[in-house]
Amino acid sequence: MVVRLVLPATLCRRGVCRLSTRLFGSGNTRNVGIIAHIDAGKTTTTERMLLLAGAVHAAGEVDSGDTVTDFLEQERERGITIQSAATSFGWRGAAVSLIDTPGHIDFTVEVERAVRVLDGAVLIVDAVAGAQAQTETVWRQAPPPGGAAVA
Repeated sequence: MVVRLVLPATLCRRGVCRLSTRLFGSGNTRNVGIIAHIDAGKTTTTERMLLLAGAVHAAGEVDSGDTVTDFLEQERERGITIQSAATSFGWRGAAVSLIDTPGHIDFTVEVERAVRVLDGAVLIVDAVAGAQAQTETVWRQAPPPGGAAVA
């Protein structure tokens, strides 16, 4: 099976990214989630990963409302992720499906849905604020059934 990855054309028309089509075998696809408490930097980390992978020409900013994964109008207005969003990019011969998840406790069900399909997750902890109550919640949600977690 071959997976074809295409970045959204609407973003490319705005000059945010270049239209990129790459082919990868399905055995080289990894689903990775970004999880953390609210305002820890999940979307900012996602934007920087896309930039480093060459999937976008410029990283979007949450405060500017021009991020790839915060696409709902309410997300752009409030500066928070409400709905999990996936984007893909190539990295060293593999396809990475990156899932940016919400951090607010009201949207915990979005995180629960996302972790079901993950091969791995990145837990981000705010260096200034430290671990929050929601950090522990998403940490407990992170390991897939039968999977391992390292603290």
